[in-house]
Amino acid sequence: MKQLEGVMTSKGQLVIPAKLRRVFRIGQGTRVRFARIQGGIAIYPEREADIDHYRGILADLNLPSDIEHDADREVR
Repeated sequence: MKQLEGVMTSKGQLVIPAKLRRVFRIGQGTRVRFARIQGGIAIYPEREADIDHYRGILADLNLPSDIEHDADREVR
């Protein structure tokens, strides 16, 4: 990907280009981490929110209802 530019506002807010927001699924309220790297700053979107993306993904698979009761079964 070619280099893209963002803009820092007078309030210290950084505008991330739309293309990068789409690629990295950064939306309103997405938390990001900043890391100091050689020659600059890296921005990493937090991935904790990703689990919300998968919530309910199995709902339409007609899985047996007792599958959720096996959660406490020991795995070997």
